[in-house]
Amino acid sequence: MIAKDYHLVIGCGPIGMAVMQELIRRKIPFKMASKSGKALVPDTVEVIPLDASDPLAVRKAAQNAAVVYNCTNVPYNRWGDLLPQIHQGIIEGVAGTEAKLVVMENLYMYGSGNGKPLTENSAYQPISRKGKVRAQLSQALFEAHHQGKIKAVSGRSSDFFGPFALQSALGERVFYSALKGKAAQVLGNPDLLHTYSYVPDIGRALVLLSEREEALGQAWHLPNPETVTTRKIIDIISQKIGRPVKIQAASRGLLRLMGIFNPIVRELVEMMYEFEAPFVVDDSKFRQTFHLSATPLEQALEATIAWFKSHPKK
Repeated sequence: MIAKDYHLVIGCGPIGMAVMQELIRRKIPFKMASKSGKALVPDTVEVIPLDASDPLAVRKAAQNAAVVYNCTNVPYNRWGDLLPQIHQGIIEGVAGTEAKLVVMENLYMYGSGNGKPLTENSAYQPISRKGKVRAQLSQALFEAHHQGKIKAVSGRSSDFFGPFALQSALGERVFYSALKGKAAQVLGNPDLLHTYSYVPDIGRALVLLSEREEALGQAWHLPNPETVTTRKIIDIISQKIGRPVKIQAASRGLLRLMGIFNPIVRELVEMMYEFEAPFVVDDSKFRQTFHLSATPLEQALEATIAWFKSHPKK
């Protein structure tokens, strides 16, 4: 049984796992929560079943927690109905406790940013259904904070890569394909600048945000490796594995065609704007405030390749 003031990590996907690893490294007591109560975690880690859309269940789970991390996600085609329920359930549940709430967010609320580097001051101009949902969730989070209902902070990242990040733009369709000698499957134009975030960096940064009182009430762009083109990333992967990797780029039209048979792929179409123009994230506010930088890109890619090698696709 974990004593009072533990950290509760809701969600056992790539981000939840990265937070878990950082908590283990720091020897901070914690427990994980998933809807099923199951996750691929070490035997010493407690995982509890939790319906995060139920405020009473969240309140019970978080009653003695010092920090709650919302690392939840749902299938792309269920964003509109499931995600708001989960986020509201966690806010209402945490509101009945003394815990800080650290929320993992993405950048969909900004839209394209009109080609400019995205900062925390960029206007919310969502151009997708999922972007509108993300904007509403973020606004609700900080309204609850400013009303004194909760103590909240959010960390925002771009498309991420790294351990357990299979279903991402830089996930299994790139790394498993490259390791098997197949073409890496990427979205849009691979010759455009695109910021990607490294999963372990996200975990470290979210735990840091939980410790800093001055972070509360704000959104923070988490530190990212240097921004290069997707083609450059594939070139680095080629160098690391010792053989050339071809690129197979999916266009908007191809995704529409594939989406006829696959609802998840269909949901990617509205997000293609991220890969049809430069998509660059400015993380200087975080780095200058907390003096924490991201893992260098080549090092992060090498570690990711090693993870995919050690977790072969079944």
